[in-house]
Order: sequence, then structure tokens, then C-alpha cells
Amino acid sequence: MPKPAVRFRVDLGRDEAIGPGKIALLEQIERGGSLSQAARELGMSYRRAWQLLDSLNSCFRERVAVTAKGGRRGGGATVTAFGHQLIRTYRDFDAEVQARAAHHFRAIIGQAHRRTRARKALPVVRLTDR
Repeated sequence: MPKPAVRFRVDLGRDEAIGPGKIALLEQIERGGSLSQAARELGMSYRRAWQLLDSLNSCFRERVAVTAKGGRRGGGATVTAFGHQLIRTYRDFDAEVQARAAHHFRAIIGQAHRRTRARKALPVVRLTDR
């Protein structure tokens, strides 16, 4: 049986929001200690990752992550204590939302189409003797 999923963002102001992409970026920074590595892992450009992180840091009085320029000693990025609190808060709320969606849609989820994503056909290569 399909399971409902809710994707959401939390708007904090006119141009300030937190959503799954920004939280995933923070989680990747936490795992790898690098903004560039986090960007690679998420399949986004370094520039886009930097913009998202800058946007997050601008949303709050406290920074969610700090970065150090590269060079001889490396560089890197570190999620702050406030950043950890933000991740935890978002993920806890996400778990509640997903559970509520499963509960509220339980009676009608059986009516959903069960479509599988069409896979791209791979080119057929035939080897023939000449």
C-alpha cells in the first residue's frame, strides 16, 4: 500500500524559510565537515549550497553553521549548537507531520493509483558478426 508523504517548508518571514533542502544541507555538513562535500553529496553546485547556507545564517540571530576558508590547513564547515537544535526541531516536526498524514489518509490511501516510475530505456546494442 502506498504511504502518503508530506513535503513542507516553514516560512519565518517574507524571504526566510526552512525546508527539506536546507536541512539536508546542514545534515551533510554535519556528516562531512565540508560545504563543498555536502554540495557534491546532494548533487548541487557549491554556489547554490553557499547561497542556501548564507540564507539560513541570515534567518536567525545565531549562525547555524560556520565556515573556514580553505588553503594549507584545509577549511571546512561546522554545524553550531543552534544548527543542531534547528535540525532536531525540524526533523521532530517532520516525523509528527508524516505520522498525522498516514493516520488521516489511511482510509483513502487504498484508492491511490499504484504507478511505478517509468525507467528510461537503455539503448540496445547488438553485436553481430561481420
